[in-house]
Amino acid sequence: QAMEKSRPLWDNPLQFVFACISYAVGLGNVWRFPYLCQMYGGGGFLIPYFIMLIAEGMPLLYLELAVGQRMRQGSIGAWKIISPYLCGVGVASVVVSSFLSMYYNVINAWAFWYLFHSFQDPLPWATCPLNSNRTGYEEECEKTSSTQYFWYRQTLNISPSLEASGSVQWEQALCLTLAWLVVYLCILRGTESTGKVVYVTASLPYCVLIIYLIRGLTLHGAVNGLVYMFTPKLEQLSNPKTWISAATQIFFSLGLGFGSLIAFASYNEPSNNCERHAIIVSLINSTTSIFSSIVTFSIYGFKATFNYESCINKVILLLMNAFDLEEGSLTADNLNEMKDYLMATHPQEYAQLSPQLKNCSLEAELDTAVQGTGLAFIVYSEAIKNMEVPQLYSVLYFVMLLMLGIGSMLGNTAAILTPLTDSRVIAARFPKEVISGVVCFINCVIGLIFTMEAGNYWFDIFNDYAATLSLLLIVLVETVAVCYIYGIRRFEKDLHTMIGRKPNWYWKIMWAFASPLLIISLFIFYLTDYILTGTLQYQAWDATQGQLVTKDYPGYALVVIGLLVAASTMCIPLGALLTFIRKRLKRESISTV
Repeated sequence: QAMEKSRPLWDNPLQFVFACISYAVGLGNVWRFPYLCQMYGGGGFLIPYFIMLIAEGMPLLYLELAVGQRMRQGSIGAWKIISPYLCGVGVASVVVSSFLSMYYNVINAWAFWYLFHSFQDPLPWATCPLNSNRTGYEEECEKTSSTQYFWYRQTLNISPSLEASGSVQWEQALCLTLAWLVVYLCILRGTESTGKVVYVTASLPYCVLIIYLIRGLTLHGAVNGLVYMFTPKLEQLSNPKTWISAATQIFFSLGLGFGSLIAFASYNEPSNNCERHAIIVSLINSTTSIFSSIVTFSIYGFKATFNYESCINKVILLLMNAFDLEEGSLTADNLNEMKDYLMATHPQEYAQLSPQLKNCSLEAELDTAVQGTGLAFIVYSEAIKNMEVPQLYSVLYFVMLLMLGIGSMLGNTAAILTPLTDSRVIAARFPKEVISGVVCFINCVIGLIFTMEAGNYWFDIFNDYAATLSLLLIVLVETVAVCYIYGIRRFEKDLHTMIGRKPNWYWKIMWAFASPLLIISLFIFYLTDYILTGTLQYQAWDATQGQLVTKDYPGYALVVIGLLVAASTMCIPLGALLTFIRKRLKRESISTV
C-alpha cells in the first residue's frame, strides 16, 4: 500500500503544472534544441523530434508522475514500495541529482556575473580592452573577439589545460554563493515557498522570449536565420544520429530519471489527473523548444548577416585603398566581378593582397554551430552588443537565463531533499530549513571547484559524463519495474483509483515495449560511442592562438569520469544485493530461533 502519511501539498493543480514546467523548461530548450536543428536538418529535425515525443517523452513522464502521486514518496521511498530490491534506483536518482546540483548552479553564477556587468555603458564585452601600455588592444583579444575574450579571460580566467588548475576566482565564487543563497531562499519552506516561486520562474522566461521575438524579427537579417531554420534537409532523416539526438533531447529536456518529477508529484492530491498534466507539460516543453529556436535563429540571422556584411565592407575597403578606386565604384553587388577584373589587370598586386582578402559567406556564418555555454554567453552577447539599447536587452536576457536556471535548480534540489525529509530518522532530528541549508552549503562548497581557473574543464566533465548513461539505466529499470515487477495490471488499477479510468492501449504499448526498446537503443549507442571514441578529449583555450584546441584528458580525469558513471549506476545492483543479503540474514536468524 502507498504511504498515506501526512505531507504538505501543492495549493492547487495549476501550481504543480507550473512547478513541472519551471523544472522541465530549462536551459536545454534555449541552447541545445536550436543547435540540434542546425546540425540535423533544420525543420526536418522536427519529424524525429515529435515521433520521439510520442513514443518516449509523454509515456515516461506520465509513468514518473503516476508513481510519485500514487506512492506519496520521494524517489527512494517510491521505488522501495514497488519492490524492496529497487531501493537502489531511488538512491541512483538522488546521486545523479546531487552531481547535477554541484555544477548546474555555476551557470546561474555566470548569469549573475553577466547581469551585473550589463548595466555598464558600453557593455564590457563590446570592445577589446587596452593593453597595459595603453598603446593598443590586448593581444589575446585581438586574436579572437571581444565577446570570447570577456568569456574566457575576464569571466573564467581560464587556464591553458586541465592540469593547470589555478586558484579560485573570488568574483565567481561570490556569484556562486549568491546563486546558492537564492536557491536556498526559494526552497526554505518546501512546497510553501517553492510553490510561490515557480509562478515567476515558469512565466517570466516566456515574457522575455516574447520581447526577444518581437525585437528579433525586426532585426536586419533575421529572415536569413529563419529561412535557414525552417528549410528542411530531409536527407538528414537517413542519419541515425538525427534520431538518436531527437530521442536524447526529449529524454533530458523533460528531466526524466532525476527523481524531481516523482518528488513534485508526491505532493499532489491522490485524485490529481496526472495523465492530463503529463500531456500538458510535454507539449509545453516541446513548444517552448520550437519557440525559443525561432527567437535564437532570428538572432543568429542578425549576427550572421552583421558579420557577413562587416566582412564584405572590410574587403571593399582593402581593395579600394590598395588599388586607389573611386568611392562607390566597388559595392557588395559587383564585388566578385571587380575581384576578377583586378586579378586580371593587376595580377602581382592582387596576389600580394590575396592572403588578407577573406572569403565572405553568409551560408558559412549560418553554418557555425554553437551550443551550451558558447551559445548562451558568447553568441547571444555578441548579438546583443550590436543592438540598439544593448544594456536593456542584456539585462532581459540574463534575467531570463537566471529564471530558467533557478527553475531547474528547484527541481534538482527537490529530488535530493524529498527523500531526506521523508526519512523519519532525519526529519525527526532536524527541521526542514536545516536540512535544506546543509544540502545547499555542501553543494556550494563543492561547486567552488568550478570557479577555479580550470573549473570550466571540470564543468564539461560533469556535464558530459555525470548523468547520460546513468539516467538511461535508471529510467529503463523504472519502466521494467512498473510493467514487469509491480505489474502493468496492478498499475492500471492504481491509475483507475487515482484518475477514474484505466490507461488506454497507447500508454500500455509505449510503457511495455516501445519506450524500453528506445532506451536500450540509446544506451547501446552511447556505450559504443564511448568505446569507439578511444581516448577521451576536451576543448582547451589557447590564449596564444585565441581559439580552442583539442587535448587528451589526463589519467586522473579519466578516473573521475569513471567514478561519476559508476557512483550512480552501481547503486542499482548494490541496492538489490544489500536487500537480498539483509533478507537472507533475517531468514537465517529466524530459522535459528
